[in-house]
Amino acid sequence: MDRKKLIASIIMIGAVALLLVLTLGGKKEQPATGFAAYRVVAHAMGGIHDSTYTNSLDAFIANYEQGTRVFEADLLLTSDNKLVARHEWTANMSKLLGQQTVLPADKQGTVLSYEEVMDSPILEIYSPLDIDKIMNLLVIYPDAYLVTDTKELEPEKVTKQFQLIVEAAEKRDPALLQRIVPQVYSRDMRDVVNQVYAFPEMIFTLYQTQDSDETVIEFVKQTGVDITMPTTRATKSFVRKLTNAGARVYVHTVNDEEEIRELSRMGVNGFYTDFVSENDLNLIKGVR
Repeated sequence: MDRKKLIASIIMIGAVALLLVLTLGGKKEQPATGFAAYRVVAHAMGGIHDSTYTNSLDAFIANYEQGTRVFEADLLLTSDNKLVARHEWTANMSKLLGQQTVLPADKQGTVLSYEEVMDSPILEIYSPLDIDKIMNLLVIYPDAYLVTDTKELEPEKVTKQFQLIVEAAEKRDPALLQRIVPQVYSRDMRDVVNQVYAFPEMIFTLYQTQDSDETVIEFVKQTGVDITMPTTRATKSFVRKLTNAGARVYVHTVNDEEEIRELSRMGVNGFYTDFVSENDLNLIKGVR
């Protein structure tokens, strides 16, 4: 081979190698979009003025204004089978929500009617929400997402709850269903929810399950669900394996910035929180 052909061959090999680097090795990971673009999940619509668990209209707006875009709502069936945003039907919750005077004493530890819920201000000034009002918020705030916390495990009640969610969304705009993320409490519940509607995203929460880490990891591989868990279950090994299986990994409920930093170093993607907004999270050093 003469010198000119040798030089030409070297140039050709170099060009091919450069092309491979650019198309393979040099390929940059694309930024997440949609639901996955956010790392904060506002717990019970987020805290407001040091109060938690309000699930109120006011909490949604206050946290949205601080940059948060993903909101978890506790959703319960009333005594007349309407879906409202409330954490539990206990006397302690009535006390926490400051409703001792607006609700009769015999109603403070029982399942309330729709009218009783909606006519009872929270902490005297905040407005309660039902599923229709939540859908209105998703229409008004088109970049917001809803994570459901429906509590129930019985298939019949789960079906009823998600039928009401789907009906409320379809009544306003069927596209809203693409911004609703069901939170399921067991592997079987995923199938029950999917029989009502096949939501594009789903989170398997581990606080009620006895499934082993290996079972959860295999379930992620099979279904593509994301995972949320108590901070006490999050280990570096478990988080890494879940991530490798394809899950986004969340923990709950975290309000301390140093704890968030440590969990982020462990590989956790997102945080259910009362008082750390999406804007706040972006300012915490050491959080990926």
